[in-house]
This record gives sequence, structure tokens and C-alpha cells, in this order.
Amino acid sequence: MSISPRALRFDEDCLWVELEDGRTIGVPLAWFPRLLHASAAEREACTLSRRGIHWEALDEDISVAGLLAGRGDQTDRRIQAA
Repeated sequence: MSISPRALRFDEDCLWVELEDGRTIGVPLAWFPRLLHASAAEREACTLSRRGIHWEALDEDISVAGLLAGRGDQTDRRIQAA
């Protein structure tokens, strides 16, 4: 069963995702550095899909399954810095 995001919002420190089943998940923006450093306009420019959230301009994808499992950004920053 897939649980889809219905809406999202941000506060100073967190990303809040409202799910179709009525739950709301809050996660620290620190888990997603691209979102943490993005402008408010960049954060709002997202697309909701059945499985998650996509930010084209930020090259960021967050799955609902990942949020429910407590996973943040899975990008290995050491590889990018090399």
C-alpha cells in the first residue's frame, strides 16, 4: 500500500508532510541539506507524487517510505567532495 503526500509546509527548522491517511510527519531540515540551504521560493517549487516529493531545481527527491523509516538524505557527501 502506498501512502501519498497531500501537502507540505516548512517552518524554520522542519519539513512537515501531511499524508493522505491523516498523519503528519515532521523531520529536521538538517536531514536534507539542499532544502536547508534553499530559499523559501525554492522549497515551495515542488511536485507531489504518489510516492513522494520532488524538487526539480534542487535535484532533491524525498520518498514517503524514507520519511516513515526515519531516513534523511542518502547522498554520500564524501564522494561528491572528492
